[in-house]
Amino acid sequence: MRFETFKAGHWQTRYQYKSFEPVPINHDWTWEDPRINVLLESANRALGELNAFSLIIPDVDLFIRMHIVKEAQTSSRIEGTQTSMNEALMPESHIAPEKRNDWREVQNYVAALNTAIGRLATLPLSNRLLRETHAILMQGVRGEQKQPGEFRVSQNWIGGSNLTDAVFIPPSHEGVPELMSDLEQFWHNEAIAVPHLVRIAISHYQFETIHPFLDGNGRIGRLLIPLYLVDRGLLAKPSLYISDFFERNRSSYYDALTLVRKNNDIGHWVRFFLNGVQETAARGSKVFQQVFALRSKADASVQTLGKRAANARAALEVFYHKPVIAAGDLERELRVSRSTTHLLIKELLRLGLLEEITGQTRDRLYSFSHYLSLFTGSAI
Repeated sequence: MRFETFKAGHWQTRYQYKSFEPVPINHDWTWEDPRINVLLESANRALGELNAFSLIIPDVDLFIRMHIVKEAQTSSRIEGTQTSMNEALMPESHIAPEKRNDWREVQNYVAALNTAIGRLATLPLSNRLLRETHAILMQGVRGEQKQPGEFRVSQNWIGGSNLTDAVFIPPSHEGVPELMSDLEQFWHNEAIAVPHLVRIAISHYQFETIHPFLDGNGRIGRLLIPLYLVDRGLLAKPSLYISDFFERNRSSYYDALTLVRKNNDIGHWVRFFLNGVQETAARGSKVFQQVFALRSKADASVQTLGKRAANARAALEVFYHKPVIAAGDLERELRVSRSTTHLLIKELLRLGLLEEITGQTRDRLYSFSHYLSLFTGSAI
């Protein structure tokens, strides 16, 4: 199928509305647009460099957690949650009651992605894995009554208050199993010569168009991207937080998906997606470089603490994993006395490595702010 002659699907008349019925995608894809080839080359190069950093940096799993939290926070933000990176890293007890639902949605995303990545060791990317991941995503949050872990058996819609004024109506639930089966076959079809980044670009569009769950489709569709990249060996770790690109270009993201359905313009969507991969991977590589530089500088600083240097280095390792933490939690992580913990915090504050972020005298939280800023964008 050539991009230039692609027909995305058709509108099917239903009772008082029309649903969009997409065509299957499990077949060869070609294109004439040379811009796609150039973008594909750039995106693959940037992704390879990002993957190299994740392979050579010592204790990389300390830092991968931040990539996952960043992906969770921005993907959830696209859906309207208001949890910041700082808040996403805080204990629930420090989150304002009115913001805890949003906070839990981000935590569920983190748990869902971590669990799914772990499952890839024994279970390939599949509809079964997506359903398991969806069940984790929706546990105990808004939408938990909407068939978590199961493909929908009723009609859903996007935008508007009901089917009569919806912005977009996905295909009938009756066709969801067949469409999702076609999508799964496309991921693993070795008989077709479709580059992986083009394959996942098309897959993301198709998943969002099918909208197979009653809720959580946007987040699962974006979570599908790092899952595919890890499953197919393009990334060793889920270090690409492409939802950051989608969130910063939210209108263009939705417009690009819509143009496929309205104008059959799959080429525009693929170009947008490849540009996002290239930009996000390049930013991720820069973050890894900055993490490495910060770690060297921080290690040099704590070396000046004499006999406390060993405990201070251990504390920094905790802060790389949990950049926002209470003194009591740090004490438990280090397995040292309360007085030793408070002396360590005092020294790290003096060195400018930590910052107290609550302004309170009790229940204080300490942030490894220089490290956190690498992921919030202020240091990029």
